[in-house]
Amino acid sequence: QVQLVESGGGLVQAGGSLRLSCTASVTAFSSLVMAWFRQAPGKEREFVARITWSDGVTYYADSVKGRFTISRDNTKNTMYLQMNSLKPDDTAVYHCAAGHYDTGYSGHYAYWGQGTQVTVSS
Repeated sequence: QVQLVESGGGLVQAGGSLRLSCTASVTAFSSLVMAWFRQAPGKEREFVARITWSDGVTYYADSVKGRFTISRDNTKNTMYLQMNSLKPDDTAVYHCAAGHYDTGYSGHYAYWGQGTQVTVSS
C-alpha cells in the first residue's frame, strides 16, 4: 500500500509561482512512476506531468510544458511540481498519483493523494 500526501496549493495571481509537494509512505520506489493530475470544476481529470522514480525521466502535457517542472527527492520520498507563469486556466485540484505503468492515463495509477487546490486569479 502506498499513501500519498500533497501540500503546497493556494491562491496566486496570474504570472506567479507555486510549488506542490507529494510525500509517499513507502521507500521501495524503484518500480514506481509518479505523476500529477488536475481536475477543474466541470472538467475531466487531466494529466499534467509524470516522472519515473528509478531514472528521473519526465513527461509533460503540452499545456504546461516550459512552465512546470516535475522532480523528485529520493532521500525524502517526495515528488515536487514547480509551477511558474501560472494562468487562470491552471486553476484546479491537483492530485499526485503513483503506479507501475509509464503512462498519462489516470486509470493506470493505483494510488492517489487527496488533492490540493490551486487557484490562479486574473
